[in-house]
Amino acid sequence: MKRHLFGVGVLCIGAAVIFSSCSSNKKSGHSASEKTGWNYNDPKLGGFDVPNYPGQQTGPGLTFVEGGRFTMGQTEDDLPTVERNNHPRTVSVSSFYMDETEVANVHYREYTYWMQRAYGNDYPELVAKALPDSSGWRSAMAYNEPMVQYYFRHAAYNFYPVVCVTWKQANQYCKWRSDRVNEYILIKNGMLKKNPTQTGEDVFVDETYMAGSYDGTPGKNRKRDLDPNGSGKRNINYSDGYLLPDYRLPTEAEWEYAALGLIANNPEPETKRRRGEEVITERNTYPWGAKNSTRYGLRNEYQGEFLGNFKRGAGDNMGVAGGLNDNADIPAPVYSYKPNAFGLYNMAGNVSEWTLDTYRPTSHEDVSDFRPFRGNVYETYKTTEDGSLDDRDSVGRLETRALTPDEMLKKQNSNLFARNADVRNYADGDSASQIQYSYGTNTLINDDAKVIKGASWNDRAYWMSPGTRRFMDANQSSSTVGFRCVMDRLGSPNGDNKETAGNHFGNSKKKK
Repeated sequence: MKRHLFGVGVLCIGAAVIFSSCSSNKKSGHSASEKTGWNYNDPKLGGFDVPNYPGQQTGPGLTFVEGGRFTMGQTEDDLPTVERNNHPRTVSVSSFYMDETEVANVHYREYTYWMQRAYGNDYPELVAKALPDSSGWRSAMAYNEPMVQYYFRHAAYNFYPVVCVTWKQANQYCKWRSDRVNEYILIKNGMLKKNPTQTGEDVFVDETYMAGSYDGTPGKNRKRDLDPNGSGKRNINYSDGYLLPDYRLPTEAEWEYAALGLIANNPEPETKRRRGEEVITERNTYPWGAKNSTRYGLRNEYQGEFLGNFKRGAGDNMGVAGGLNDNADIPAPVYSYKPNAFGLYNMAGNVSEWTLDTYRPTSHEDVSDFRPFRGNVYETYKTTEDGSLDDRDSVGRLETRALTPDEMLKKQNSNLFARNADVRNYADGDSASQIQYSYGTNTLINDDAKVIKGASWNDRAYWMSPGTRRFMDANQSSSTVGFRCVMDRLGSPNGDNKETAGNHFGNSKKKK
């Protein structure tokens, strides 16, 4: 099935980790099938290719977030003027990888530069659609024209978080980043040659490459095809273990879990010598700890420093001359302030961030307690009459379509009671009252309302508590909203590529 809206995909600060897979599995005990006895990777016995997979590597710009159970929602006192729209409930989030920082201007300019180079001549409208709307800095009663003109473009703001980007633009960036990272992995491993002149439909897209619709210029280390009826060489696919999963926006649950950083509240976390205790001693008010304070508390040179970039009170965005409180009047550089226990910067303050979720104020009891998410739109690739994939479109991507009601019915299971492929409004409480979600009619909420999390440089400290939430239309942007990407963790949840999932005992067959 096509990646649904959950799966969307430059380089953030940091170098790509490139790894290789080996066709021999004798060391790992997988040289032959345990079920049939047939040798793997043997052209004389069919050539079924099973690489010696070293485990998922950390993609550029990412840090590992070990998943777990937590209380999601608003557990702090609510303000009288703010709607309580995030009722506490216990959920579990799978392990994943998250950007250490917000996506910065320089990262997003790399994207728009590539778009101009690849599509500027033939599809200039695509380049225009990718650009941030810097007019979002404007305010009727404030002088912000320098930000309109310079914030995104000037080198002085290279590593400041990109803002004025819509939810839809952020998703397109994620897709583009996924392609560039995987293309670079293939280039570094000699499976693909560099192609700096790719334009139009002749661009690397990981899904078209794996589908055989795009070959590029093969490198000298192109994968050997072990199929005795094959062509001798072939393109890489996911089963070879080279390519990384897609970058995407975090779900609301993932963002909130990562922001809390509760791994620091485990008094006896797992190490190589001991089993971790299943206990969290206290809940964090802010990402940096349980104490309800926005200042650094230890008695050292940093005592009293603000731990985040926020607005302390009316008219106070930075403190006074000679004593600036957070040392920032607008967003600060992405590596500013103290990271939380997962190594994530600015999960409170600086800019609010887009999440993948469609916003609803209630009906949390109807959302799954495992990987909770509202926003699925189930799609599949378009195919021809003979069942083969349709040709890629003019910009190099495979076209998709929503699953039909009949297709949904065939795929029905006990966890899904919908025949509509678009389940963004599933079980949201509007069926009985027949409320139609449309702007300017009954409510400001519709299927394009997306959850934003975290406080910005222009917000009070209340919004820095990870359980708070707001929403904005997917087509809107703001000088206070940016984003960061995540990537799914495949395989064991503890991030140790030498071990499989599950507990193992002395008489177990531990597979490495």
